[in-house]
Amino acid sequence: MLERMFKIKEMGSSVRTEVIAGITTFLTMAYIIFVNPDILSDAGMDRDSVFVATCLAAAVGCLIMGLWANYPIAQAPGMGLNAFFTYGVVLGMGHAWEVALGAVFLSGILFLLLSIFKVREWIINAIPLSVRYGIAAGIGFFLAIIALQNAGIVVGYDATLITLGDLTEPAAIYALLGFFVIAALAYLKVTGAVMIGVLGISVLAMVFGHNEFGGIVSAPPSIEPTFFKLDIVGALDVALISVIFAFLFVDLFDTSGTLIGVAERGKLLDKDGNLPRINRAMMSDSTASIAGSLFGTSTTTSYIESAAGIAAGGKTGLTAVVVAILFLISLFFAPLAGSVPAFATAGALLYVAVLMSGALAKANWDDVTEAAPVLIAALAMPFTYSIADGIALAFISYAVIKTFAGRWQDVSPMVYILALVFILKFIFLD
Repeated sequence: MLERMFKIKEMGSSVRTEVIAGITTFLTMAYIIFVNPDILSDAGMDRDSVFVATCLAAAVGCLIMGLWANYPIAQAPGMGLNAFFTYGVVLGMGHAWEVALGAVFLSGILFLLLSIFKVREWIINAIPLSVRYGIAAGIGFFLAIIALQNAGIVVGYDATLITLGDLTEPAAIYALLGFFVIAALAYLKVTGAVMIGVLGISVLAMVFGHNEFGGIVSAPPSIEPTFFKLDIVGALDVALISVIFAFLFVDLFDTSGTLIGVAERGKLLDKDGNLPRINRAMMSDSTASIAGSLFGTSTTTSYIESAAGIAAGGKTGLTAVVVAILFLISLFFAPLAGSVPAFATAGALLYVAVLMSGALAKANWDDVTEAAPVLIAALAMPFTYSIADGIALAFISYAVIKTFAGRWQDVSPMVYILALVFILKFIFLD
């Protein structure tokens, strides 16, 4: 049965290899079951319910990717998007978390339609690489400032907006120590480096009396506080257009880049360099986002950590199915997730920020018309505390600078249209 479903032998793999690959991928991305509830609870959402929603959304995404698209690529609520959901849309713009979930739902529907009608590739090709690099780096910086604030390493200061906090405070010490440990373990290619760092700091804090142990295993908490609580009508507000587009674009770029990058490492591309069944893979992602919004979590996306499972030999969807099963098993470890304090996840956020900020290295710094939009996007996101505003300023700056430089032919019609829409948004809606 497994052979018929996944064509394991045809792909040059085995059931044992696929299971090991699934376990490997799960260990590298399991930190999300601790980090996501921690972030979304700041938006006023029930932490335990978000924990369940996180596990279920990840399981649904992995099952669809594995059973329908037959790729060893795992999915879960995306880092960066969850921070934008809480600190940008809810706390920053003042929208209720139910409305933010509605925006996630609508962005998922749009993503699904783009995949069904196969216009995804046209949109991606129309977006300049420099804008994409700037958005990726900006999200990294956005995560970094959130992590530093959560740990008290950076604090508010009237004269300079922000300044260095008290590094002798336990939260700051634990956060920095966790980041150092995670970075070192990642360099040494230790499987599950992030999860080891998060859990290690949590236990260390318990030993020194700075954290409470809530247990390990229990029945799954109730999902009722967030289940089907999204407000779709509220998300149709004109003021939320940029938010919906932000969720959509970030997920679109992230998923496309992850799918191609991971598939290339696993030698899953065809002779022309294309990914077979890519529309199925993209539809898996969008469907998982829609399901996640119904459960009560932010946008679900494909994880670059899937590369760890592919490196372990994973070649088929069975790898993703194993990840899904492990996320479902994780539902019984809610007390453990609840025992992880914010300063323990801060180190994980900083590490993810490092990975995402690496996009800056790919930018063309010799061409200022390409480099300037990268820097604007990267700086705007943390300083405006909004991924949506960062994306808007990236499109506007790219279109205007290219036009003023006499290189308007480098700008696609879609970029001009989006730049105009964002300008009108700043004029009339902000």
